[in-house]
Amino acid sequence: MVQRIILGLLLVAVAFAQSRKPVPPADDWVQLFNGKDLKGWVEVGKEKWTVEDGTIHGMGISKAYGYLMTEKSYKDFHMAIQFKCEGDGNSGVFFHTAFKPGTPDVSQGMQFEIDCALGKHTGGMYGDGRQWIVWPAAENEIVVRRGEWNEYLLKVEGNHYVARLNGVPMVDFTDPSPRSFDGGIALQLHSGGSGNMRFREIYIRDLTKR
Repeated sequence: MVQRIILGLLLVAVAFAQSRKPVPPADDWVQLFNGKDLKGWVEVGKEKWTVEDGTIHGMGISKAYGYLMTEKSYKDFHMAIQFKCEGDGNSGVFFHTAFKPGTPDVSQGMQFEIDCALGKHTGGMYGDGRQWIVWPAAENEIVVRRGEWNEYLLKVEGNHYVARLNGVPMVDFTDPSPRSFDGGIALQLHSGGSGNMRFREIYIRDLTKR
């Protein structure tokens, strides 16, 4: 009788352990852009966002800023994204983002910079009312590929931020005075109507739920 009880308890323990089996690291990346439409995203501002040939195409058509933001908020995450600059204009990937109601005016959030003109600090960080916070080393200012696809790997864990561009470490920064901690992720088109950007292969590992 005792042996049966022990055996039963062991079977329950095994079943419980299997139900809590960790997800392999490669399996917890989730697609943010399905390549077909803008499901899961919200347009902020009056710029033009379309899906063409499996890419998100952002076109600046006004004098104001424009954003395409995730419906979901993220706190800690890893994000992989490819971008291509097809014209002049500045862009970026914002995180912990919020806007003043009814406007494209950012009320909180920082960005990982995107600007394919040389010397414009792609991979650096800007925002939260502090302007430039950190930028890449001078020798890495030429890593960005003009007119070609670029691979961005971004990490946000608490107040620790990391950016890799085309496999090159650009920033690895621990913010001593962070001002935002949760919010949407937003693709930016800089003001002035000159933005012409494409994005694709957007994936995220949401670390907040762990």
